[in-house]
Amino acid sequence: MLRNKSFVKRTRKGNIVRTVKEHYLRDDIICGLETCSHSVCEQARQNTDQLAVLSKHPRDSTQWGPHYLVPDTNAFVNQIDIFERPIINDVVVLSTVLDELRGLSIAVYNRVRAIIRVKERRWFVFSNEHHRETFVERGPNESPNDRNDRAIRVAVKWLTAHLKPANVVPVLVTNDEGNLRVAKENELSACRMDEYLRIYSEHPELLDMMGSVNITDRHAEDAQDGWAGYPDYLSPVQVQAGLTSNLLLQGTLQIAPYNYLEGSVFATFPDGKERKVLVLGRMHMNRAIQGDRVAVQILPRSQWRKAPSAALVDEDEDAVPDVSNQEANEASVVPDSADDRSAKRARLADGSKSSSTEPEFISPAEITADEDGDPTARVVGIIRRNWRSYCAFLDPNYVPKGARASNAPSLVSVLAMDRRIPKIKIRTRQADTLAGQRFLVAIDRWPKESRYPQGHFVRALGSAGDKATETEVLLLEHDVPYQPFTQNVRDDLPAEGAQWLFDPERDQVNAGKRRDLRSLDICSIDPPGCTDIDDALHAIRLPNGNFQVGVHIADVTNFVKPGMAMDQEAAHRSTTVYLVDRRIDMLPELLGTNLCSLMSKVDRLAFSCIWELDQDANIVNVTFHKSVIHSKASLTYEEAQNRIDDPSMQDSITKSIRDLNMLAKKLRQRRMEAGALTLSSPEVRFRLENDSQDPVDVEMKALKETNALVEEFMLLANISVARKIYEHFPDSALLRRHPEPPAQNFDNLQHALKPLGIQLETGSSLALAQSLDRAVLPSDPYFNNLLRILTTRCMMQAQYFCSGTHTPEEYRHYGLATEIYTHFTSPIRRYADVMVHRLLHASIDRDAGYGSELTNKSQMTDQCDVLNHRHRMAQQAGRSSVELFTNLFFKGKVVEEPGYVTQVLQNGFSVLIPSYGIEGVVYTTSKDANAATAAVLEYDKAAHALVSKQDEDLSIGLFQRVRVVLQVDDKPVSANVSSMRRKLSLQLIEPQIPNLSITPEQLAALHAASSVSTPNTQEEIINMVTKHPDQVQTV
Repeated sequence: MLRNKSFVKRTRKGNIVRTVKEHYLRDDIICGLETCSHSVCEQARQNTDQLAVLSKHPRDSTQWGPHYLVPDTNAFVNQIDIFERPIINDVVVLSTVLDELRGLSIAVYNRVRAIIRVKERRWFVFSNEHHRETFVERGPNESPNDRNDRAIRVAVKWLTAHLKPANVVPVLVTNDEGNLRVAKENELSACRMDEYLRIYSEHPELLDMMGSVNITDRHAEDAQDGWAGYPDYLSPVQVQAGLTSNLLLQGTLQIAPYNYLEGSVFATFPDGKERKVLVLGRMHMNRAIQGDRVAVQILPRSQWRKAPSAALVDEDEDAVPDVSNQEANEASVVPDSADDRSAKRARLADGSKSSSTEPEFISPAEITADEDGDPTARVVGIIRRNWRSYCAFLDPNYVPKGARASNAPSLVSVLAMDRRIPKIKIRTRQADTLAGQRFLVAIDRWPKESRYPQGHFVRALGSAGDKATETEVLLLEHDVPYQPFTQNVRDDLPAEGAQWLFDPERDQVNAGKRRDLRSLDICSIDPPGCTDIDDALHAIRLPNGNFQVGVHIADVTNFVKPGMAMDQEAAHRSTTVYLVDRRIDMLPELLGTNLCSLMSKVDRLAFSCIWELDQDANIVNVTFHKSVIHSKASLTYEEAQNRIDDPSMQDSITKSIRDLNMLAKKLRQRRMEAGALTLSSPEVRFRLENDSQDPVDVEMKALKETNALVEEFMLLANISVARKIYEHFPDSALLRRHPEPPAQNFDNLQHALKPLGIQLETGSSLALAQSLDRAVLPSDPYFNNLLRILTTRCMMQAQYFCSGTHTPEEYRHYGLATEIYTHFTSPIRRYADVMVHRLLHASIDRDAGYGSELTNKSQMTDQCDVLNHRHRMAQQAGRSSVELFTNLFFKGKVVEEPGYVTQVLQNGFSVLIPSYGIEGVVYTTSKDANAATAAVLEYDKAAHALVSKQDEDLSIGLFQRVRVVLQVDDKPVSANVSSMRRKLSLQLIEPQIPNLSITPEQLAALHAASSVSTPNTQEEIINMVTKHPDQVQTV
């Protein structure tokens, strides 16, 4: 049956046009029950591809008997966390609801679609909008929402009658009181979500997961301290007008990791330059949290910051009182006397000056580059929320308030593992059970009357301190997709499985589309234990004295085609994530470690970049080919280095490696002369026990000449491919840029170097590289490496981008000193490289088919945003894994180590421990909450140092060598915030500063306590005495 829908709309030019849409209604749509005996359903199952998935034995209940669940739109929007639980099965999703979800929340829509794809869940999409008997026309004066509610009720009524012979009842779940009332008047089975969840008596936690439950309780202290709530936001129209007129700025709020009351926004000013604007204090953040896209208003210059920020100690170190009066106190910076703390907290929480007058604001256009101090601002509107599920733990100060009914909910505060997230209020029936546990919570709302956001419990993760639980926490916190690949993804793998073999006919060698390079002496060089081998190399001396050099990259796109479920999953994951004890793969293991991996002694498909290079490593020509190779050897960096160094080895593979090494040195020298930077970062490697995977040793990663050999040719391949794809796709090539850092990024570093007689030249990457080479202190061989580490932190973040969204001048990669760059060499572990492979294939083969994903700038830009996010999260997850295993390694140990000051704060300083590659904060405040004077050192702006009040000769400054003692808080995990976050504690030993440095007697007591609680084995003692500061190598 054909129906026509007509409506009018206004075009971009302002014209009014009438649009007619054809809407087909059918009578052969099945109900979803796999054994439905209705003649229509039986015939439709035979004659169409409709798949019935609903069980004939769904969940039973005393109220409805066997039933299917039919949620309305709001149920999904507000309770999607509950629906994702695998116990909620046999669900009918109406097409009306899906259509509404797509318009209301694409994120929830995608989550619902993901559940539907899991066959085991038995979720069925009933196309009520295309069913002749369930489609409803919108009535006169009927709102779209009321029409959709009526359509849902009509569909449930039809299903009720249709399923009656099967003795199954559809149950409508809605929290819309009007919809619920009318449904019951129509004698439909309907209820609220909380009523329905009570049938899951074996899962009481489901009621805690109810979202959008308004928490109206106000703590007594809110009223007592006269706190009146947060300011109202500007309306969307006002925000847009302010942005258009350049009176407001917009950007993503980033919270400092060491100070949750210090936020910043990188915003583009009217002059086109991007600058950092600070947002200080809860009141000025105005209910915005980490990652929110916000509109901000610049505060007057009198409120700008003119000194470095303070590091916030964890709440337990601040002697936070009982949870009932804690809310006004969370913002304390350092422990003061009990009388001083409330006033200081109130000032910091407000983020404002003592003046009661309404502050004035200034236009961003008035700000110049040479302003004194850092501009500050306040949030006046939220452009886009970035709320997600947060790993959290119960506030350790929570005390059960007497006896209560077992099913009565309690109002509790939970603290996110991410220090940048504010405290969250939830209602739960499991408060006592959750003590000492990790669990997920979600934020539902943050009304202006509430000091903190309100949310709900999602699910428990496990006990705090358990290695498996903590690893899951860090994966969730960094948004790493880590669930096993679904059956839909696995179905895309080759049917032959591990028995897949190269076929010249199928793989187009015979057709001339793929070159056979199996006769070449190709080898791979990788870290020990590497199984996902992306790249291999070869070098041949040509008769004319030049060299043929090939970089061969795994041909992942031969197996991963656009539109496949496997391709969609790879695009979603975007990167393989490497943790200390595991790897979270972007592609199924069969591909990543077998069929695509360029292991030796087997035929493998590759994408080859082949140059002719002269004796000085200049490119004579370059070609690109799909190929098949047969690697002759899979070497580690050490094995390849041994071949280079051993003159007795004269086989073809070894000679090839020596030629590659010679050419790589010339390529590297030329890059250095062009201004490529040699920066540094502390990277560590753990040695794990075979059985428990617990860390028994930690050491710095040492790099060999062969590391640089591989790096140089991978860089050359990436640059060559970037030029090729940009030539053919000038508007949609996927490239990678590294912006030049603003000069002010180096201000603090330059200030600290001045007393040493050293100046960094930041006018260009070449000038910076040359000044770094000159920055040497003969008295301290580690100084230059430390300076390179700190210089790395002044850099901007490299980003993937679509070529059509930037000018060619902005393509430059500052760190590599190249005008154009991309990623081509790691398609097994980076989806960016998969996209580049497709672009390159389309560039060299006119017959290669490709879709709009390679030519649509908008699609390419969206994918680049995902790539940048996943890449950043993967890096942070890796660092968090190192931090987790570092804490496990130091648990029960007291270790003394030399270190270097890397950052000066108002109330502390960061120290890098070179021998372990870890960093922590030494607080310069007394741990005695009753101390009359907490600050031991004061910040000296002129010297950018912390100076003792008693003795001006005692100070702490950047680059200063110190000695510290390291230990992990050994209190019970539920005792305080610090132990729940497994914080590594650093205490100063040298220089000896009264009331700050630990005394010899205290140090001896720490060692004694450590040896009693967890005696070191002889092996651990041997492992620990082999640490030397000079082991940090250049990256």
